[in-house]
Amino acid sequence: MQDDKQTSLLHRAVEFWKQSRFPIAFTGAGISVASGIPDFRSPGGLWSKYDPMKVATGEALRTNPQAVWEFLMETADLLQSSEPNSGHFALAKLEEEHGLQGVITQNVDNLHQRAGSKEVVEYHGNFERFYCQKCGEKEESERVQEKVKETIPPYCDKCYSFIRPDVVFFGEAIPAYAMQKSRELTRKADLILIMGTSGEVSPANTIPREVKMNGGKIIEINKGMTYYHDISDIRFDNPAEDILPQLVHFLSQ
Repeated sequence: MQDDKQTSLLHRAVEFWKQSRFPIAFTGAGISVASGIPDFRSPGGLWSKYDPMKVATGEALRTNPQAVWEFLMETADLLQSSEPNSGHFALAKLEEEHGLQGVITQNVDNLHQRAGSKEVVEYHGNFERFYCQKCGEKEESERVQEKVKETIPPYCDKCYSFIRPDVVFFGEAIPAYAMQKSRELTRKADLILIMGTSGEVSPANTIPREVKMNGGKIIEINKGMTYYHDISDIRFDNPAEDILPQLVHFLSQ
């Protein structure tokens, strides 16, 4: 019975997709769980080991960079050992063959790009890029990895301030380019595919609602209740890595 219901939902999703002129996707941490990266908020996630207010805020970065970098090194080990999963590859396929116009992601793990997605808006930055907190000088990832073997935090060769990852910590502003590009995609979108996010993080959580207010359709792929359950037109209570490849398959028939 469950398979019949899921198949019916997939057929409806295909109809929505084929009627859409400008579909976009919106992803969060849940899409990367199958890649071995637990949701930070889930049991066993990094927030059960670290207080985010002490290791993941702009203030913590300024006042206790060593504690922040100890947390970042554990995060780096986790991200570097991960690989894109079938959900990431399916999104790349949707862009390549079925008109997906772009992915707005809250993730900093670079897995969408590694899977082949070209139009990716990194709403919260990218953990594989680094720059100096003071002078803004960019640092190569390989060079940063060498530096952290010698000292934590790593320091800038130019001004001797400390280096940071190009990610948005709690309390910091969303990068202007990411904000501008996501608004551009959102305003054009007549369908948004949501997956891997419960919608708790602001201001990213407003993106699907803006598409809905503009008359667009919402297809949601999320396990459990979310911030979007009341506005989704189609909802799969399944992991993205299960549903997205099936959606691509149905669209290809």
